Amino acid sequence: MSAAGTNTKGLIKISKNYIPKDTEKYMCDKHLSFFKTKLLNWKKELVKANNEALYHGSMDDNSVSADIVDQASSYTDKAVEMKAINRQIKLISKIDKALLRVKDKTYGFCAETAEPIGLKRLMARPVAELCIAAQEKHEKEEKVYADD
Repeated sequence: MSAAGTNTKGLIKISKNYIPKDTEKYMCDKHLSFFKTKLLNWKKELVKANNEALYHGSMDDNSVSADIVDQASSYTDKAVEMKAINRQIKLISKIDKALLRVKDKTYGFCAETAEPIGLKRLMARPVAELCIAAQEKHEKEEKVYADD
């Protein structure tokens, strides 16, 4: 294999249609490489979407309407748009943290129990930090505190 085909971080190059399998060693180099690519592509899409939303949002600032209802509607639309952008920024931060876990090879293992999170869960939620049991425990605790 040529030097261009390998990653200096120790991760291997995989085919575009590769899907991690339960029969492979959990979080082997193939798995880590797959999730790194998945996370990087997701981040790229979010950054592009945020940049477009911010650009188009700033273009609309010049259209000041004399109608107070139109102004209120425009303000509400911008507030909703900014909330969505803020959620995406938080998600980008979670993606960055997941990429750090890929780099130090702790990705795919629960931050609390060190148990495997599982391929199905990671395919559905690549930024997951907790196994299902730990996640459910957190959600129950949040619900208890929210009810107080």
